[in-house]
Amino acid sequence: MAKKRRPRTQPSAAATPQLTDGEVPVVGAREPCPCGSGRRYKACHGRAAAQAATELVRRPFEGLPGECDWVALRELVPAATVPLTLREGLPQDVPALTLATVLPMAWPALRRDDGAVLLGLQNDTATGDLSRDLADVLTRALATTPGSPVAAARTASGGPRLQDLLDLSAPFVPEVHSGFEFWLDDAESATGEVAASLERANAAAVPTTRLTGVDAAYWCRTPEKNHLRWVMPHPEDQLLDALARLHAAGASSLGEDTRLVGSFRAHGLTVPVWDLPSAFGAEECEKPATAFGERLAEALAATTPLTPEERKARSGLTNRQITLN
Repeated sequence: MAKKRRPRTQPSAAATPQLTDGEVPVVGAREPCPCGSGRRYKACHGRAAAQAATELVRRPFEGLPGECDWVALRELVPAATVPLTLREGLPQDVPALTLATVLPMAWPALRRDDGAVLLGLQNDTATGDLSRDLADVLTRALATTPGSPVAAARTASGGPRLQDLLDLSAPFVPEVHSGFEFWLDDAESATGEVAASLERANAAAVPTTRLTGVDAAYWCRTPEKNHLRWVMPHPEDQLLDALARLHAAGASSLGEDTRLVGSFRAHGLTVPVWDLPSAFGAEECEKPATAFGERLAEALAATTPLTPEERKARSGLTNRQITLN
């Protein structure tokens, strides 16, 4: 015999608080939803919050100035900083706002003693929208007591994104550093564990230089060989076709003993990677990279179908593609 179900009674309109989604506070998943529906939070407003937390935004930095550099600083560059400008201007007690690749102890953000804010980019994120997570950290950092780090926390559903908070007309020009002295106001006077931590971080940093002749291209030195990693804004399929055309024509290298070895996929963008000889420094990359950029522009404009040789080259590039996130 089927088990009898108790009929559910709906709360009356008069007894149900009239709250909008933005006004419903976050509570435990099994607790009654604060909206007054009579359901548990996870089956009511918590459902939308959970969906927002797992939905991946493929290009979180799209629409920001320097999208390609945002990706590079998030995934490829050890130590770099960029001044940021808020759309509504900085609060009076915040003299400066700076984006940093990573902060001590992997803090999401840091409010210096003088009130300046450092926002860390290379951190674990709470949701699938990196831009919203960073905006949440930034908002909390602006209100944090000077001299304090900002702790990781759950990002509120429906909160602002970086695109809502930052001045989109301000330039985005990273400054790459050889080490992490920017963590401290006076790194030379550091002692004890602070000095030891700084020394360990500097020892692990891969020497990196941002090229000046092209956008978002970063040279780095490793023990065996050097590399150039170039974040590009073009649609992936179009870019891979263009790279395949150049590769099949023997025009994809940056010079003697250099070769295009594959690409990364990061935050919705493609990052071609070249192997370089150990003697091939960042300065030696400048002219070849500019010349390659011109060849790439021509290949991107081509509309003819790929030849068998070009399709083979494209397959090889696709097989050597690695997704970073």
